[in-house]
Amino acid sequence: MADVIPTGQERATIVRRAVRVAVAAGAGFYPLLYGAGLPVMALYALFAPIAVGLLSPIPGSGRQRASVMVRALPPALALATLGTLLAVDTWAAVGGMLVVGFLLAFAAVGGPRPAGVGPGLQLFYILACFPPYAPDTLGQRLSGLTIGILLLTALELLLPDPPATPYRERIARALDEAARGTAPGGVPPERLREAGARLRLSAVPPAERPAGAGRRDRALEQSGRAVRRLLDQLATLAETSPTGIDPASAALLDRVSRLCTTSARFLRTGEDPPVPGALEAAMRDFQAERVRQSSAAPGERPQAEVERRHSRVLALAESARMVEITTDIAVHGRPTEPALPRRLFWYADLSAPRLWAQRVVGNATFRSVLFQNAVRTALGLAAARAVAGSLDLSHGFWVLLVVLTLGRTTAGATWQAVRQAVAGNAAGALVAGALLIGLGPHTDVYAALLAPVMLVAFALGPLLGIAYAQGLFTLVVATAFAQIEPVTWRLSEARMIDVVTGSVIGLLCGLLAWPAGARREVHRAMADLLRTCAELVPGTAEALLRGSGAVTAVGGAQAAPQPWADGSRPPPGDTEARPSGHSGDPQPPAPQAAPEARPDGSRPPPQPPPVGTEAPPPVLPGEGGSQVAPQTLPGVHKLRLAEAAYAQYRTETPAEDTRTDWHAMLIAANHMLLGAHYLPRFGLRSPADATDASAAWARTTAREAVAEVDRIAALLAGGTPEPVRRRTAADSRPPTPQSVDLEVWLESLDQQLTRIDASLTPPAQPPPPVTPSGRRTAPPG
Repeated sequence: MADVIPTGQERATIVRRAVRVAVAAGAGFYPLLYGAGLPVMALYALFAPIAVGLLSPIPGSGRQRASVMVRALPPALALATLGTLLAVDTWAAVGGMLVVGFLLAFAAVGGPRPAGVGPGLQLFYILACFPPYAPDTLGQRLSGLTIGILLLTALELLLPDPPATPYRERIARALDEAARGTAPGGVPPERLREAGARLRLSAVPPAERPAGAGRRDRALEQSGRAVRRLLDQLATLAETSPTGIDPASAALLDRVSRLCTTSARFLRTGEDPPVPGALEAAMRDFQAERVRQSSAAPGERPQAEVERRHSRVLALAESARMVEITTDIAVHGRPTEPALPRRLFWYADLSAPRLWAQRVVGNATFRSVLFQNAVRTALGLAAARAVAGSLDLSHGFWVLLVVLTLGRTTAGATWQAVRQAVAGNAAGALVAGALLIGLGPHTDVYAALLAPVMLVAFALGPLLGIAYAQGLFTLVVATAFAQIEPVTWRLSEARMIDVVTGSVIGLLCGLLAWPAGARREVHRAMADLLRTCAELVPGTAEALLRGSGAVTAVGGAQAAPQPWADGSRPPPGDTEARPSGHSGDPQPPAPQAAPEARPDGSRPPPQPPPVGTEAPPPVLPGEGGSQVAPQTLPGVHKLRLAEAAYAQYRTETPAEDTRTDWHAMLIAANHMLLGAHYLPRFGLRSPADATDASAAWARTTAREAVAEVDRIAALLAGGTPEPVRRRTAADSRPPTPQSVDLEVWLESLDQQLTRIDASLTPPAQPPPPVTPSGRRTAPPG
């Protein structure tokens, strides 16, 4: 049986695809073979729809797939031509297979559509690169290939699958929910989080995922993250402040609500965008009021809980500001207003070729699962071509077809697929052999059987599983080749030999090239990501505790920002809008570095600074001169690699590791990256009555966060590190914080790291038994 039972909608999709492929293959094959008498052209017209429509999982609606097929036609013709010319020599064909196999598999860096059409393009080279060497038939091959693809393209438009909800519309719906969630009691917290979960790429059909390297796709993907963060922050605010909101917070939340509504309409229509800078101005007014209140006398200042609520409201407003910027880029293709901070929107002003070049170069490493998959595929196909050519196997292209279609990203999954495929082919070979012996040379009977056999094979195979698909495909091959040339029962024998040969080669490649698939890489990538982002935590904490370019008045209150050379003053709390190259830019001291890692990857325990000394403030220079954004690009790059590894890991068969909360690790990394940008801009500095104990609490908590990340990284590497000795706790925080924004950020990070640590630590009791249905629940990640 199939590994996963298809739903009713999935079954309908499979049947429609089977009808399209069977009709297109028959419409090209029968007239060319029996009407025109061109067997080579007929073979390619039969094979092209099967390669592109059945063996290539091109995602999307009918119109989307038709567009991909039309664009894939020129590369398909070029690959068929190359294969025809290189068939002159086995080793020339092997070298071409190595290059073509790698390039087409590595094209997955471009997103699900290039990844989907890749196997079909591989098959056009594979079919053409086998003997006989017949360049005189190149015209027939290319004509048949063109006819087959165009027929399937027409059927994609005539019998399409229903379109899925675009990711842009999903974001718009989530923004509508966020707009309602800004009102107290408007939306339950659970519903807000569920709306955010629907934006996870794993919950989006592959064709609608913003996975491209261009500005629009990058902006949509970043917008989805920002909206999810906004919804989660609204849920947290509803849980922590259920009784009501003060007037200042209510005014800012109303501005956020209007921006969400306008942005949703803007995404749907492309018209009437949000007023640029309106939310930014409201945030600055809100920040100015916070600065005024924090500078008041101790008896007139708001309570600490009110300040914490203000911090949460301003943080979610910052998430909404990021939504405003990303939707602007997604609709217009580039920002119409300055996209700040530039480090987070580094792609906004880059050209499409440069962005694609960065995507390719960024994945050209053995740490990228896409690169690993491409190397594994290329080596397997080249080895199969060498073996088939050296042994002069009849119909040797079936060896490569098996390697391409049965190869998986893990050795275990490959063995499962191969075992079922061999069993299915054995049964199919017996039936096909009996059919060939019984019918003999009666081609008219084979012609009558081919169409219904194709329809049944292409419909039932995906529904019932690999064994049935391989067995039924063997019948398709037998009935088709019996019409092109005289065959005997040895055709079934040849296919069985080729399938076994390809299965052995595929297994060896799976065992020798990254047999664990993404499991090992996701552990390593997540550890690297968390370590890199953790480097930002101590520096960000110091930026809030020491200030950055701010002048401290008598008594510790934060004074107004210093004037610029032209006599104007920056807005309250602003350090990024300062003109670049300003002669009066302060020179910040050297940053505080995290402790050096030990050889096993861990760092020594965090040590408090010596008595009477203070840690040096960080270098947080700005994009406009006074404050440079933190060096987050390494973290952003590692985030992309970790996301790719996680995405592949979620497609593989779950192993024993079903507790690890991988998604929480990605959220924690985003939390550190965003805080490193947001807090230096809007975080409150030291109030008048702040205590040294509050600063010590914040610094110690920041160091403990780095130590906890090192412990998590060691656990991911298979180590058994000692638990981090906590000197601080949420209930031990000082009643008056040195920086309430820093406190809220660190507490949230601590909660996330605690949850991750718990998912990595073996439970005290054995896991619950398997449910009566025989299925375990999905992993939390």
